[in-house]
Amino acid sequence: MSVYLDHQAAKPVDSRVISEMTIYLNQKFANPASLHCDGDEATDALSEFRRKVADFINAPDPDSIIFTSGATESNNLALIGAAMRNKKKGNHIIISEIEHISILNIAKYLERQGFEVSRVPVDQYGIVRLDKLERLITDKTILVSISMASNEVGSIQPIKKISDLAVKHKILFHTDAVASESVMPIDVQQIPVDMLTLSSNDIYGPRGVGALYLKKGVRVNPIIIGGGQERGFRSGSENIPGIVGFGKAAEIMKAEINEEAARLKVLRDKLIKGILETIPKSYLNGHPEKRLPHNAHFRFDYIEGESLILGLKDEKIAAATGSACSSKTLEPSHTLIAMGLLHQEAHGSLMITFGRDTKEEHVNKLLDKLPVIVKRLRLLSPLTPPDLIKKNNEVNE
Repeated sequence: MSVYLDHQAAKPVDSRVISEMTIYLNQKFANPASLHCDGDEATDALSEFRRKVADFINAPDPDSIIFTSGATESNNLALIGAAMRNKKKGNHIIISEIEHISILNIAKYLERQGFEVSRVPVDQYGIVRLDKLERLITDKTILVSISMASNEVGSIQPIKKISDLAVKHKILFHTDAVASESVMPIDVQQIPVDMLTLSSNDIYGPRGVGALYLKKGVRVNPIIIGGGQERGFRSGSENIPGIVGFGKAAEIMKAEINEEAARLKVLRDKLIKGILETIPKSYLNGHPEKRLPHNAHFRFDYIEGESLILGLKDEKIAAATGSACSSKTLEPSHTLIAMGLLHQEAHGSLMITFGRDTKEEHVNKLLDKLPVIVKRLRLLSPLTPPDLIKKNNEVNE
């Protein structure tokens, strides 16, 4: 039995989404910019599924949804677009130390363009320090960008309080909601963010399409110039099949999210309890309670995360040791380092993320195989103390 437990990296496309998309791939394939009847049909589809995405986050105006090629482009449009639009007002931007790699690299780019970027620290659980955040705000601050939850350790950020700070100081607030959008309802009227990033595949839609929510009245400079599609914010012929799939996925997710989140939380809690009880010197990373219901992130002393992944691979279990977008580097997780872990501690991490296809039997298989893998790797490591080897043998006998 193959077990897939890396849903933060990629999710399958829901069969209901595929059914909705198919007709727009080979029958209703016209460009919405065309003036003929087929073009009108494409325009109608664009409007209908834009509304579904807007409804997903309770956005009052469908035109506030700007379709992009994915979350990375949405983040670029939000940060670079807002920075360039408002550079006469100030040149200071605030992000957290544990943002997604796309945000971190955009920040580095903006620094090269003359902007000042402050990185607010987090506590031991990966939660943004609100007191530090407010102290970083100056009269030159134009934008704060903090993700809704950590895409790695799953800790949920105090987004409402961050939003209140942004409103208080009259600065723009952007949040990347990709890590949380499949397990946490989003309401941009309850938490009045100015910009919010969404991804289609993270709610079981097709890859290659995402969106940026732009609150009414918020303006950003476009980063892709062309024919003026998407109200001039994102030029290029709209990906109608992808947008249809995104909209259908959003409609399904809105209807099922609460029930699914509750189901995944039960599985997550079983996994956390099982691992911490059966594997000595194992630890949960991230907040024990304020965490995404599909995320369980661990670290193990005297083990390399890559060795864990290869051991699980041999058992046909797919997992991760960090964010997929930065997995090609051998550097330890910037998130874990920001949380105060030592380099050797951060290297021994394992990230498990559940999805719609995750069942209790999958959790049981991981709980059965992982202690054996950890024991074997520790026996091979010259760093493992003898008393821990003895304890491992006692636990697994």
